[in-house]
Amino acid sequence: MEHAVQLEELQLVEALRAGDERAFEELVRMYQGALLRVAQIYVSSRAVAEEVVADTLLAVLNGIDRFEGRSSLKTWIFRILANRAKTRAQREGRTVPFSALGDSEPAVEPNRFDRGHWTAFPADWPEARLLGDETLKVVEDAIEKLPPSQRAVITLRDVQGWSAEEVCNALELTGTNQRVLLHRARSKVRRALEEYLSEDE
Repeated sequence: MEHAVQLEELQLVEALRAGDERAFEELVRMYQGALLRVAQIYVSSRAVAEEVVADTLLAVLNGIDRFEGRSSLKTWIFRILANRAKTRAQREGRTVPFSALGDSEPAVEPNRFDRGHWTAFPADWPEARLLGDETLKVVEDAIEKLPPSQRAVITLRDVQGWSAEEVCNALELTGTNQRVLLHRARSKVRRALEEYLSEDE
């Protein structure tokens, strides 16, 4: 499967280098939605995020001859996006450098987590309620309230389905930092979900 993806990616890169417009349209189809979601993590509005995505796609097109294949094409594209979005956000005065976005609060209350395992499991939640639109909105809102570094990692890992390695490469994080950010993000989202689902108890 991985070999097939690499082969398809190689063909896409070669077609882009040859100036194939359909290849560029395919690239846009494959990544535009995800690029927009990630850009919105960094910048102040959807309109600015759309500009960042357009700049990124143009940079990919102009720089495809310099793509060396040391990472996947997807990782390379998202690294370009992250760098452009961070630069744009700093120019707007909205953010501090991504690496400086620490979180000193504990991810979970100490009595809820012990030696890598949850000590208190959620109550039995009705499946229909858990899968409902309102519940999904609670999760989306909880993700939106996360610090930018946690929001970026959980969005790429749990919403987009990226591997840990891809996230580390795209956001230039260490494996340990990525795990900590993901754990904190998931813990906060879980807490918001628990609060919502226990409201009627």
